[in-house]
Amino acid sequence: MAQAVVLVGLFSAARAQERPSSVTMTCQQAAGLVSARGALVLGTGGFTYDRFVRDRSFCEPTEVAANAFVPTRDNPECLVGYRCIEPGRDEFGDDQ
Repeated sequence: MAQAVVLVGLFSAARAQERPSSVTMTCQQAAGLVSARGALVLGTGGFTYDRFVRDRSFCEPTEVAANAFVPTRDNPECLVGYRCIEPGRDEFGDDQ
């Protein structure tokens, strides 16, 4: 009985780590998912993934939103939303 509980626990933990993958969706589906959820971690092929957001309101106060392109089933560079990034000095035109 204890072994069954452990196996169920391991299976549940593995299922919790699954994330949607952009490469199995159309561009419209991937962009729609980001828009609907506001922010989510999306697999982008193989073992790669990132966090994508609908708009800057899902970023930290010091972050900016940058266009995010991912591969999808029908588009190798689909604009799904944004990534939150910490701006560098050069991103504000200050190259000193």
